Amino acid sequence: MRLDKYLAEAAIGTRKVVRNYVKNGLVMVNDETILEPASIIDETKDVIIYKNRRVISEGRVYYMFHKPAGCITARKDDNAKTVLEYFHQIDTGGLFPVGRLDKDTEGLLFFTNDGEFDHRLMDPESHVPKTYFFWAMGELNSEKKDKLEKGICISEEEPLTLPAKVKQVQSGFFSELESELEKDMDKKIVLKKNAGEQAVFSGYLTLTEGRKHQVKRMLKAVGCHVLYLKRVAVGPVTLDENLKRGQYRSLTKEEIDILENAEGQM
Repeated sequence: MRLDKYLAEAAIGTRKVVRNYVKNGLVMVNDETILEPASIIDETKDVIIYKNRRVISEGRVYYMFHKPAGCITARKDDNAKTVLEYFHQIDTGGLFPVGRLDKDTEGLLFFTNDGEFDHRLMDPESHVPKTYFFWAMGELNSEKKDKLEKGICISEEEPLTLPAKVKQVQSGFFSELESELEKDMDKKIVLKKNAGEQAVFSGYLTLTEGRKHQVKRMLKAVGCHVLYLKRVAVGPVTLDENLKRGQYRSLTKEEIDILENAEGQM
């Protein structure tokens, strides 16, 4: 195995980061300083030392995380809490999120130290579907639904969105559905005066691409305003209902295998 790959899988850092560690002489193999990140090692026999500490790799790791709203998908930030701050019991050195969710979006987010896994799921050419549950102000008639599903313009500088799937769950006035919305959001909603008379609806939107703020922009393009957004599935793998906001667990072997073959399964 390549030395940089071994170090990354041992959560010492990303492949890019550990290459610099090696080049800077911070890594030893069998008491010899190695300066070439691509050096081949025998992970079953060789002794790898980083900063006077033996490195033992447990191999590739994969986690499912229930991202809460209010934290950002980043390794570190001076002004906001990051998703990695929820991983208290493991070394997050080589761990990174697979894709990202907006600060105010919650739901399913994977973490791994496997770059190939990340590429398979996030490569635009793979068209791996992502499903979001939402609440929005406005109304969704058949014409709007048809536009969302066939492709819609969300910016003059961008092509039409790719075909999507839309499923409406509930619809009515805000005053009628306020308790349902607040139950999903787990907080009190404060809107402007007479908001109770405004139409709201909930539903699922499944995409095979990942443009910035895409769900919000697509619904805005048909005159609707997103109040709440939660990613509930990537490919055929859904968010574990037993995971509370901020909790995580390892992916099962079955889930990993499914995700590795999730291309274009909308």
